[in-house]
Amino acid sequence: MDSLLREVRPMVVRYCRARLARVSGLAHYSDDVAQEVCIALLSAVPRYQDRGRPFASFVFGIAAHKVADTLRGAGRVELVSTDTVPDHPDEAPGPEEAAVRVIEAQRARELLEELPELQRTLLIMRVIAGLTADETGHVLGMSAGAVRVAQHRAIARLRQVAVANRLLP
Repeated sequence: MDSLLREVRPMVVRYCRARLARVSGLAHYSDDVAQEVCIALLSAVPRYQDRGRPFASFVFGIAAHKVADTLRGAGRVELVSTDTVPDHPDEAPGPEEAAVRVIEAQRARELLEELPELQRTLLIMRVIAGLTADETGHVLGMSAGAVRVAQHRAIARLRQVAVANRLLP
């Protein structure tokens, strides 16, 4: 189980961060949601049945449900800040670097919003979550070749939008 979690957790964290970063105020929940996914995975592994699909499809199915639960719950729960003293010095980027990252991330989200839902989901899974074409294809019900073609078209579309918005020369 330990080696399984070492292998799966980085992909799950990237997926949760990518999905929750799209909603203002929820990005900080991504590590918690990823942890919930890992816990749910550990309890679900004994019931897992190999049906010819990659194990990653099973994992990302759990992750998608946990992210959806968080998104639903965000509308009901009022976010309350807590005033706590940190245990360690803050190693986070300074204000300038953080501001630049926020602006760049916002630009990237705006560009992704210009894509149709399937292309946007495909790029998130391939580029941000790091899934292979085969794994992405199983999740989306496409062949690996179709995933590669759709990814190429999505990137070309992003490039067109970026040029039109004067983000690229």
